Amino acid sequence: MPVVAGPPAGPSTFEKMKMGALMGGTVGAIMGFIIGTVTIFQVGAPNGVMRTLGKYMAGSGATFGLFMSIGSVIRSESPYHDAWIRARGPPMMLPRQYPSRYNRQ
Repeated sequence: MPVVAGPPAGPSTFEKMKMGALMGGTVGAIMGFIIGTVTIFQVGAPNGVMRTLGKYMAGSGATFGLFMSIGSVIRSESPYHDAWIRARGPPMMLPRQYPSRYNRQ
């Protein structure tokens, strides 16, 4: 007997958390690179350029990745998610509640 395919399932909560952490870590590392570079140019690098820049990138990436992963899990586990999807569907056609000025009798 052939296997009947059900409706397509979306990513699991853990996969959404990983995706949020990866996106947040990437954005945070880029922001850490920018902020670290500006700081190195303004103040200097007491521990060397690469070590100072790496600290900024790692700290910013880890922080933003953590918050982005938590936010993506919270957003995906909302009880209002199904209602929001239904509300974004095609508009309902409601009957006219008043007589048209062209169709008066």
